[in-house]
Amino acid sequence: MATFMSQLIFRSAGITLASGRKIARIFYSNMAQKSAVVLLAEGAEEMEFVISADVLRRAGINVTVAGVAGTKPVKCSRDVVISPDASLEEAMKKGPYDAIVLPGGLGGAKKLAESSLVGKFLKEQEKAGRVVAAICAAPTALKAHGIGLGKNVTSYPSTKEQMMEGGKYTYKEEQVVVDGNLVTSRGPATAFVFALAVVEKLLDKAAVEAVAKAMLISM
Repeated sequence: MATFMSQLIFRSAGITLASGRKIARIFYSNMAQKSAVVLLAEGAEEMEFVISADVLRRAGINVTVAGVAGTKPVKCSRDVVISPDASLEEAMKKGPYDAIVLPGGLGGAKKLAESSLVGKFLKEQEKAGRVVAAICAAPTALKAHGIGLGKNVTSYPSTKEQMMEGGKYTYKEEQVVVDGNLVTSRGPATAFVFALAVVEKLLDKAAVEAVAKAMLISM
């Protein structure tokens, strides 16, 4: 099967809402710009990665894509290739970030779970009381690094038993579960509501409604 190669570049310039000929641009100039880092590892689920990065940037959040293995292009689970903005080491030096986002994908989640640097980054984030968000299989990486213990979580259905083993979490079968500064979600179909939940944590409900309206998502 031929490999589909694509380098994805996102730009954040506010939110454009179109209604007939009228276009309104919304900027959050009255608050310091929020920041997020999206971790990218080989085998990541590309829909979850792209939707998370795109939705956050639509909300005016400054997003950095950090390559866990460095700056080389990363092949995702369906052979889409994405170029990171920086290596994880470089991204960590530019922090802290208001949110760390972990896309799923079984292969990507395994790499996130195996990385001691990812573990260090997540533990610092949690200790500082900032947002940690993981979708699909990525909550298993949170468990591997001891993040969010005792909290309510969800994940991709096939990882439910792994998440429940040891009684470290209370498992929910909801599309998105928010427990304090921990946000978890289930899979590709829930990626939009997952990303919007992170937007709400960093900004507010009005930002969520504006971004959702621009994407034609009914709230």
